[in-house]
Amino acid sequence: MLQLIIIKIIIMKIIQANQTHRLAIIELLKGEKLPVEDLPGNLDHFFVALNGGEVVGAIGLEHYPPFGLLRSMVVRKDHRNQKVAAALVEILEKHAADLKIDRVYLLTETASAYFDKKNYQRVERTDVPDEIKRSTEFSSVCPVSAIAMKKTL
Repeated sequence: MLQLIIIKIIIMKIIQANQTHRLAIIELLKGEKLPVEDLPGNLDHFFVALNGGEVVGAIGLEHYPPFGLLRSMVVRKDHRNQKVAAALVEILEKHAADLKIDRVYLLTETASAYFDKKNYQRVERTDVPDEIKRSTEFSSVCPVSAIAMKKTL
C-alpha cells in the first residue's frame, strides 16, 4: 500500500525590523485586534519572523532605562505552535539584555498563560515602574483589565 506523507517545511529567520516591514506588522496586529495607533515611528527595537520573505510574526520593545516594555507580539495563525513566538521572545530578551535592561514588563489580555511558561510573573499594575506606567500602552491603549507581567533578566 502506498502512503502519501505530507511534510510542511518552514524556513524561518528572525531579523531586526525596518520601515519596509511596517505595513506587514500593522496588518498582523490589526488582524489580532492589537493596538497599532501608538506603534513607534522607528522600529529600532522591533523584530520580525520571516518565512520566505513574508512577515509571519513580530515583536517589539519600548526602552525606558533600565526597564523595557514588551509589546506587539503577534504570530500569524497559520504559523502558530511552530516555536515562532518562542524565537521572537528569545531574541527580544537578548536584545533587552544587550541594552542593559534588567526587567521587562508587558500587558496582555490573551497570552498570560503563554508568558507564565516563559517565566514572566503577574504583577499588580500599581507595582509597575512609573516610566512604564507613562507609556501609551499602559496609560491609554490597553484596557485596565489587561494583565501586567514582568520578567527579571
